[in-house]
Amino acid sequence: MERWEEGLADLRGRVRRWPAGAVLFREGDRSDWMLLIRAGRVKVTCSTAVGNETVLWMLGPGEVLGGLSVLGERERAMSATALEPVAGLSLPSSAFAGLLRDSPAVVVALLRLLGRQVREAEDKLAEFGSLDTLGRVTKRLVELADRFGDDCPAGLRISLPLSQQELAGWTGSSRIATARALRTLRDRGWIETGRREIVVRDLAALRRRAGRASFPPEFSAAG
Repeated sequence: MERWEEGLADLRGRVRRWPAGAVLFREGDRSDWMLLIRAGRVKVTCSTAVGNETVLWMLGPGEVLGGLSVLGERERAMSATALEPVAGLSLPSSAFAGLLRDSPAVVVALLRLLGRQVREAEDKLAEFGSLDTLGRVTKRLVELADRFGDDCPAGLRISLPLSQQELAGWTGSSRIATARALRTLRDRGWIETGRREIVVRDLAALRRRAGRASFPPEFSAAG
């Protein structure tokens, strides 16, 4: 455990648990607590003007959910859903704010975590204008393999139980365009897919494709 996490553990928090598929909070909910994730992974999303779900981040153990609550956020600007059983230390924002005043290490750690999330969101916005759907899907698969990949005989099995619709929301593409991209990657022998399961067979090839910004006719930038 990091020193700053030990500081969180000393606060008056309580351990909370959610089953897979449970909503931890929704957009518009009162923002008065945050969560230090101990186990499981959480999908953080927001809704577009037409009601579509856009996936912003996937958070896991050791990461903070709802950190904006200690920076003055009154209502949740996004929603959080458990992708698998989740457990964590829930802390009232008021208690955490006091720790920020007394512990510079916690301030630095929180700013680092929030900064990474902001950079990830900015990178994804840039991708929407520079990469085709196949490129965006490929980049997300590389990220998933790096963060959640487990060795298996065929390559790397992505252990995150992500649906095709959720992957589409994470890439800013339609489900049909995402399915088409996955089929192309399967045909090339780079991945295998099953129900909420992806096995990466050729990570090096995915990395090479993720770095390209071309727009082949079969994949539009808008997805």
